[in-house]
Amino acid sequence: MTGKIIGTGSYLPELVWDNHKLTEWLDTNDEWIRERTGIGQRHISKDLGAGKMALEAAKKAMEDAGKAGLGAEDLDAIFVCTVTPDIMVPSIACEIQKMLGAVNAFAYDINAACSGFVFVYNMAVAYMETGLIKNALIIGSEQLSSMMDWNDRSSCILFGDGAGAVVVTACEQKGASVMHSDGASGEALQCVTGGKLSMDGQKVFRFALKRVPEVVEEILAKMEMEKEQVDLFLLHQANMRIIEAVIKRLGLEPEKVPSNIDRMGNTSSASLPILLDELNREGKLRTGMKLVMAGFGAGLTWGAGYITT
Repeated sequence: MTGKIIGTGSYLPELVWDNHKLTEWLDTNDEWIRERTGIGQRHISKDLGAGKMALEAAKKAMEDAGKAGLGAEDLDAIFVCTVTPDIMVPSIACEIQKMLGAVNAFAYDINAACSGFVFVYNMAVAYMETGLIKNALIIGSEQLSSMMDWNDRSSCILFGDGAGAVVVTACEQKGASVMHSDGASGEALQCVTGGKLSMDGQKVFRFALKRVPEVVEEILAKMEMEKEQVDLFLLHQANMRIIEAVIKRLGLEPEKVPSNIDRMGNTSSASLPILLDELNREGKLRTGMKLVMAGFGAGLTWGAGYITT
């Protein structure tokens, strides 16, 4: 069994900081940032926290799913992945359940950092396989600007804010899930409560270059598929150099690996659902497409999942 996308939505704060904005206080420039990351701008939320951004994305996803006849009362589960919750109790997911009127859904949040959307999607599919749920709303929402040290040019140039949501329904097609963690290497990317994010950029870069190709090959093997049979490979939008290196190592067709990092930056668990919504709104998701998603991030965590449209 796998999940089928029947609705997408996203929310991006109106405030946009391009690379030139950062030069007002950082010793950097647009060319330096673009060369190392591929990022030209990022959205910054001053007014809405992760919860409210998640709700806005969820409303749009449910509106889209409504075209297929699915309403809030048809949801069996709501999952929110975030590392920047603006409320601890109740969970953001429970707040969204209340606001949507999804009275038949159970709801909770998870934290798997930038791997969050892949992890929670795979979890939803596992629930589907047991027969516990049929329809799920999955949301990634992050206000990463709230945990940045804006004087640390090695990290603050990478991240942005936003939320993405996807409604998935159980599909009887073959599916596969892959998830891994390496807690012993967690110090490479961490943020203590009330503190600011710290990152060993080179260690994270090397980790991603090794693990992302491995996990893509692992999911293809489980699916018994050749890469040519996949319509799109959706990679966590962390760094354009990582994405380009994965394309090269796996021998993928670049047009099958869409990216929006130049306009969004790294939005952690929100990056994949934001990308999915963008593709959907642009008419690039057609019925029956085969998609492979891969995420990686703090924990350290990494994983991949298969999804269809």
